[in-house]
Amino acid sequence: MGRNSATIALAATASPPSLVARRMDHIADPNQFIHVRTVLSMVVSLALARLLSGLARFAQHPQRLKIYGVHMLWVAFMAVMLLHFWWWEFALSRVPEWHFGSFAFVVGYSAVLYLLSAILFPDDIREYTGYRDYFMSRRRWFFGFLALVFLLDVIDTRLKGIGYLHAQGIEYGLRTTGGVLLCGVAMKVRDPRFHWALAIGMLAYEVSWILRLYDVLA
Repeated sequence: MGRNSATIALAATASPPSLVARRMDHIADPNQFIHVRTVLSMVVSLALARLLSGLARFAQHPQRLKIYGVHMLWVAFMAVMLLHFWWWEFALSRVPEWHFGSFAFVVGYSAVLYLLSAILFPDDIREYTGYRDYFMSRRRWFFGFLALVFLLDVIDTRLKGIGYLHAQGIEYGLRTTGGVLLCGVAMKVRDPRFHWALAIGMLAYEVSWILRLYDVLA
């Protein structure tokens, strides 16, 4: 008994104080979550500002910029997704211990969402005949990044705990697989009817997904 006590004491003395503290307490520190969420809020705010400033251009230059319905549906989709991202990332408070790799990942995830917003509203489209021409010519980039978002979300969900991932149910797996496959098709297909159907369907499903499963912050 005395030997075991001495061994434990020696191990505690040899280990750095911060490491000992982490071993003794695995409860999530709310200050860590607030620190991480502050950076995420900055990136999400930049993405939302990009969308809003892009929409303002239609009021500023109504004769020069013509609205393309499919493009506007994806703008609405991104606005909903950004708000939803900020809403569901409250679950990061479940993470008991933050490492730099995890922090870099969630910042990178939010950065991809910003890139999608920037693709929807570039600085200048004068080399294109309008937003329809622009969106169709850049669709591979847009849908490529959107497919990446679906995949990154799986890692993000796992970061919150294996139990949290399993709790998402079979619909989550179908949503992810279907989203990636549809984005792959959209990268290749130019048919306007397909893009209208896809944009309407994705926006409607995203709103339904939020109202059914994420309506209450928890």
